[in-house]
Amino acid sequence: MSSLSTSARLSLASLRAHKRRFAGTFLAILLGVAFLAGTLVMGDTLRASFDTLFGNASSGTDAVVRSTNVITTPGQRQGTRQPVPASLAGKLASTPGVAAAVPDIQGAGQLVGSDGKAIGGQGPPTLAGNWITDRRLNPYRLAQGHVPSKTGEVVVNRGAADKGGLKIGDTTTLRTPDPVKVTIVGLATFGGEDGMGQVTFTGMTRADAEKYLTPEPGEAASIQVRAGPGTSQRELVDALTPVLPKGVEAITGQASAQENTDMISGQFLTLFTTFLLVFSGIALLVATFSIHNTFAIVVAQRTRENALLRALGASRRQVTAATLVEASAVAVLASLAGLAGGIGIAAGLQALFPVIGFPFPDGALVISGLSMLLPIAVGILVCLGSALLPALRAGRTAPLAALRETAVDQSGASRRRAVLGTALGLAAIAVILVGVLATPSVWLAGLGSVLILAAFVVLGPVASSRAVRVLGSPLDKLRGVTGALARRNALRSPKRTAATASALMIGVAVVSLFTVFGASLKATMDQTVSRSFAGDVAVSSPSFGAGGSGLSPGLAPAIARQPQVATAVGLGKGVADVDGAGRALTVTDPAALARSFDLGTVRGSLDHLGTTGIAITKKEAGKQHLEPGSTARLAFTDGRRQNFTVRAVYGRSELAGDYVITREAWAPHRAQDSDTLIAVTFKDGVSTADGKAAVSKIAAAYGNPDVQTRDEYAKSSASGIDMMLTLVYALLALAVLIALLGIANTLTLAVHERTRELGLLRAVGQSRAQLRAMVRWESVLVAAFGTAGGLLLGAFLGWVLVEASDGTSDSAFAFALPPFQLVVVALVGLAAGALAGLRPARRAARLDVLRAIATE
Repeated sequence: MSSLSTSARLSLASLRAHKRRFAGTFLAILLGVAFLAGTLVMGDTLRASFDTLFGNASSGTDAVVRSTNVITTPGQRQGTRQPVPASLAGKLASTPGVAAAVPDIQGAGQLVGSDGKAIGGQGPPTLAGNWITDRRLNPYRLAQGHVPSKTGEVVVNRGAADKGGLKIGDTTTLRTPDPVKVTIVGLATFGGEDGMGQVTFTGMTRADAEKYLTPEPGEAASIQVRAGPGTSQRELVDALTPVLPKGVEAITGQASAQENTDMISGQFLTLFTTFLLVFSGIALLVATFSIHNTFAIVVAQRTRENALLRALGASRRQVTAATLVEASAVAVLASLAGLAGGIGIAAGLQALFPVIGFPFPDGALVISGLSMLLPIAVGILVCLGSALLPALRAGRTAPLAALRETAVDQSGASRRRAVLGTALGLAAIAVILVGVLATPSVWLAGLGSVLILAAFVVLGPVASSRAVRVLGSPLDKLRGVTGALARRNALRSPKRTAATASALMIGVAVVSLFTVFGASLKATMDQTVSRSFAGDVAVSSPSFGAGGSGLSPGLAPAIARQPQVATAVGLGKGVADVDGAGRALTVTDPAALARSFDLGTVRGSLDHLGTTGIAITKKEAGKQHLEPGSTARLAFTDGRRQNFTVRAVYGRSELAGDYVITREAWAPHRAQDSDTLIAVTFKDGVSTADGKAAVSKIAAAYGNPDVQTRDEYAKSSASGIDMMLTLVYALLALAVLIALLGIANTLTLAVHERTRELGLLRAVGQSRAQLRAMVRWESVLVAAFGTAGGLLLGAFLGWVLVEASDGTSDSAFAFALPPFQLVVVALVGLAAGALAGLRPARRAARLDVLRAIATE
């Protein structure tokens, strides 16, 4: 019989005899694989669902005619495209092979719900456009009511109506961004769904769309074209191209649908799945430490057993293979169970998302081969990799070890480990200092962070003895002999204590890192508003990314006319190509801007920019080699180019942006004009409450945007960080759970290892309650060591991330340590240790004294 089959028989026999030893390992692999598989399946399902959604919605569109002139600013994906003449549709309709051609007018339009609050705008766009009467060319389908036929009538997608509590016949406000009173006459679906994800859509008559959504009548975002019978999409594009004017292109409907899918994939799905995959990796990393520790303890406990096998003729290879076969069996079973669990997680998320406000398109779960094979392969590799060193250690067991009385692992901290860990730590600090201070680089900072993590792991056994002595010193006084015994048990094997605590340390470190980074982001926003915003109140329309319609440009002048107001300046947005790269422009009254915002040191003057002047930040001026009096050439989406004279260079740009021009300069090139923020300063003697009330009264007539004090504005700007941290904590709970399983499994194995010792303690008078307390306090000490190390590591890595971001970002980051949140993390870590010790403590207390004493 081969050595492999012998090893397999030995492994399976051992597994059957000691199934409970590997319960923690099984669960750790199962949870990690389930999270990974669920993420992959969910990502595949969402991509397939959006592919189907856009494919169904655009199935009648065979070609899209649009401008080739597009400007993309940093952070955008599709950019801002020049409109095309709506009259071009008539010319295209007479082209051979064309059955129909209609203009598609699109812009931002945000509905106000029945509660007076704007619908959407927290990321996904809020769109408005003309209702296309050609049913095959319109991606929306009328589900209820009728199409808009006269001014003021609109059709809205059913999802937006449900979210805003609106129904057919209701009258509400549509921010375009100027407030427009509209009456809902129909509800629509998109590709069979209530909407395109969370995107809202309002369909208007063509006349209303041209009036409210375009700077000039007769313009459209694109022309939608339907082919005649027997004409393919490619043939249609070929027929259209010769008749198109310069600067206009035709693409197939399939290409347009793919662009929309890629936009969703690039802006959301990729970020969403990457975010979840990072946490899957963290969970599996934590599982690696737990699994390694389990096998290390099991191998130590089997020292005499493995020595007997070696004495009876088993080779080192057979003993090593037996341990690896054992690990493989656990890995395969746990990975298969994790795959099934991951599919269940994906199905649960698919059902949960619509309930919590993420109406992803429906569709059957898509389980690709990669989504099945990768989690299983990762689970097996993680388990085998974690068990490899203990397996090699088992193979090196000497036959004479069978003569020893005990098989307890007494390994500890070696001088070699201390030297290696110190060297890693010094190298990590050197790399971090270079990546943070000398040459700011997120990649160098990341490399240094990985090295410092490795140094913490290597130095764990070196530090554990001293740390446990310090952390456990109060137990001698608080718990007497019970506390002293718990501390000594934790000190028995520094290597084991460190390995057990390492899993929790990583989980706590990641939680602490995000806590510190989140607090630093909030402090940065507070600092930015406090330093840059000199107004008394801010009027804003909450929106992130492309969401929201913005504020009416007429609101700031209306507020400025109030007797309580000294200055009201609106910050509009525009785009232009500057020196070959797309840049965002701030469109405003520069002189009023200087009175409401701290722009730092200003060289030149902001008072008279006129239609040919521009103001630039010091940073951008340095990049473009510009000074006051220099000429900057800007290209706009309408195809026109214009030379601007740099009349001012200012220092700060957090809220004001990098390029400032007047509304008069922007007017010839504008698209749908809007403000993103209005800063209001009150006259002397006007209280904040009276001034805010006056501004709120005016704002109510413009769609009721938020009117906030400076502190309220800073707090609301940071509200998204709290939402992000809540999600992070929920995801990291899985890693902490796996770490707890590792602690519980280690203590369970330790209880088994100390059976005779525990029996003797009971025989000399220790009560069951004292025994339970001893095991629980040992668990708390291990958790305290892991939590303390995690807090220290997480706070340091949070500082590294903040400093690296500060060095590579245009904004100045502020580092902040949130003491309350970190204390909560510490208490949760200690509570987790106490929780992990409950089951092993109960098991220890149930031991029969006589049988325990008789145990070898």
